[in-house]
Amino acid sequence: MGSIAENTNRETIIAHQIDKPKAARAVGTAIGGNPIAFLIPCHRVIQSSGIFGGYMWGPNRKTAIIGWEAAQIENQ
Repeated sequence: MGSIAENTNRETIIAHQIDKPKAARAVGTAIGGNPIAFLIPCHRVIQSSGIFGGYMWGPNRKTAIIGWEAAQIENQ
C-alpha cells in the first residue's frame, strides 16, 4: 500500500495518462461514482490544494478510512 502523500494528485495524473490533461475533474467524477470504493481506493484522492475533497460516502467515512490506513502504515 502506498503512502497517502503519493495519491495527492491522482486525478491529474490519470488525466495525463489518458491524454486528457484538462479532464482531472471528469476523472474525479468517475472515481466518485465507483460502487466498490474501498476495494478500488478512490478514498485516497486528495485535491492538489491538500483539501480532502468530496467522497461518495461522506467526509467522516473518508477521514476514518485514511486514518485507519495511516495507522496500519505506522504499525508496520
